[in-house]
Amino acid sequence: MAGEALSRVPDVQIDGDGVFKYVLVRVRGAGAPAKDVVRGHGWAEYHADIFERTAEELARHGLSCECLGGGRLSHRPEERKIHVYGYSVGFGRADHAVTTEKLKAEYPDYEITWADEGY
Repeated sequence: MAGEALSRVPDVQIDGDGVFKYVLVRVRGAGAPAKDVVRGHGWAEYHADIFERTAEELARHGLSCECLGGGRLSHRPEERKIHVYGYSVGFGRADHAVTTEKLKAEYPDYEITWADEGY
């Protein structure tokens, strides 16, 4: 049951364009392997806002999660580019290489880059 719920969790949910905060979240179900997902939204004032909403949504399906870190995304759909950078003051820097791989799977026709510089 937990494995089934986990398989229905999208790997990536980000806004369609703009510059916004993101978090890398490890999702777990009882007796199921963990899965890392990316969530990024412009409505969030803080990285914790995204994480808290994600945790609430997952809990409704019997899943738990932990935040692995955060950063920022610059999503430019007209150029088919996403740049991953920065860090979260509260959660620390996410592993941007992991985030980039998740984004490449979701956006295979995009140029996706990352850097540890910037905020």
